Amino acid sequence: MIPFDASGAFHPRTGSHELRRLAVRGAAASVLASGLSLAAQVISTVILARLLTPADFGVVTMVTTFSLLVASFGLNGFTEAVIQFEEIDHFTASNLFWLNSGAGLILAIAFAAAGSLLVRFYGNPLVAKVAFGLSVGILIAAPSVIHLALLKRAMCFAETSTNDVLGRVVNTAVSILLALRGWGYWALAAGIVAQQLSVTVGALWLCRWMPSLPRRTGKTGAVVRFAAKVYGQFSVSYSTLNLDNLLVGWRFNAVALGFYKKAFDLFALSASQLTAPLNNVALAALSRLNQDHVRFRRYLANSLGIVAFAGMAMSADLTLVGKDVVRLVLGPKWSEAGRIFELFGPGIGVMLLCHTVGWIHLSIGKPGRWLRWSLFQLAATACLFLLALRWGPKGIAAAWSISFWTLLVPGFWYAGRPVGFGVSDLIAAIWRYAAAALVAGLATAAIIRGALFWDSPSSTGAALGATVIISTLFVTLYLGTVILFYWGLAPLRQLASLLRELTPSRKATTPAAEVMGASI
Repeated sequence: MIPFDASGAFHPRTGSHELRRLAVRGAAASVLASGLSLAAQVISTVILARLLTPADFGVVTMVTTFSLLVASFGLNGFTEAVIQFEEIDHFTASNLFWLNSGAGLILAIAFAAAGSLLVRFYGNPLVAKVAFGLSVGILIAAPSVIHLALLKRAMCFAETSTNDVLGRVVNTAVSILLALRGWGYWALAAGIVAQQLSVTVGALWLCRWMPSLPRRTGKTGAVVRFAAKVYGQFSVSYSTLNLDNLLVGWRFNAVALGFYKKAFDLFALSASQLTAPLNNVALAALSRLNQDHVRFRRYLANSLGIVAFAGMAMSADLTLVGKDVVRLVLGPKWSEAGRIFELFGPGIGVMLLCHTVGWIHLSIGKPGRWLRWSLFQLAATACLFLLALRWGPKGIAAAWSISFWTLLVPGFWYAGRPVGFGVSDLIAAIWRYAAAALVAGLATAAIIRGALFWDSPSSTGAALGATVIISTLFVTLYLGTVILFYWGLAPLRQLASLLRELTPSRKATTPAAEVMGASI
């Protein structure tokens, strides 16, 4: 794609009459890419967990807790600015390119030099070497940010999704190859850098644009200020999601952090695979209705119902089979991660709902309110972590679940005030699914409690059998309870309609936004 014409103006790839087709195609590409990335990540996790030790994962996690935040500079900020500003010309984009690339160089040097500080903080000399290695990735990733943003502005979602999947595959292949050759924790670090290099090369290939030298345009300052606010909010959210890694690595050691991190990855992976495909659809629909509060509340309630339907079921089921899933995915030496994961399970469904709070703030144009809520959420979660630290990684995992349940109602109360979406609306949208998951979960536990596979199976085959039997029983009971609570199949039809709309092979007939807003 060549983003700008001869005059320097952004030249859209297609006319506005094709906007809906590109939007649906982009949503379908995102769903497909999400599934392929999940497959690559699962393959990587299954193999690497058997080739490397918990300490290897722990050492790299100690460093990535900081490096991923630094590497996200510009990617979270300039991307949103380029996409959302009404006018972006060649020269403004060029200024942003040089600003971001220069910042990437400075941050890479600073992060490499900060290795000694990380050694003092963690008390582990290996982190300095890993920090130096990952600083190379920070430098490599910086030049791709504006090119990727221009591709997304042109709605080339299929291309950017393919590029992301390819990067994930490269990460997997490099990490596994080097782990087989005995590189230990360096296999993980090299995989991260290889992924960043792959994404950068792909971005420069897909977006055939050469930036010009910097010049005054009168627009750069406004774009930078917008980007700074977005990155500020991202930094707060990132800190909330990674404070646990920081505390576990600091208070305990790399082995404990390795067990905890793998349990958390399975916990967070379930969330990202469910909410990511819905984000674009929900935001697009809600943004168009931010002046019509009645329809806005109806669409929002039904969107939350879809998330709760899948999320609450996932939460209860993984609480029941969490240890078996960990044994299947990671292997028998990761049993401690399975015990930690069981404490994450009860929080999965409510975590998905908490993540949708951002839909409200962004769709009504209130990023400042979202930032203030994120700061409060960080403070509240940090207090719970500090209280739970005495119980080790298991205490931190339990604190995560408690924090989501505690912050759910206040989060929606605060976010929904400008549009009149109250606590009663939230409860009405999700209570049946939460109750159905609880009833089905307790019934499943009561039925299978005396079975031979109730305790931790001693083999991978036994773990697979237990997972299939328990999950099948639970899902059957859950769907039956949901149908009973709704006196019909309406919520199942709504979910099926949304999935059909997002299927790449199906011609779009009903806009996904309409599916989200259909009454149940």
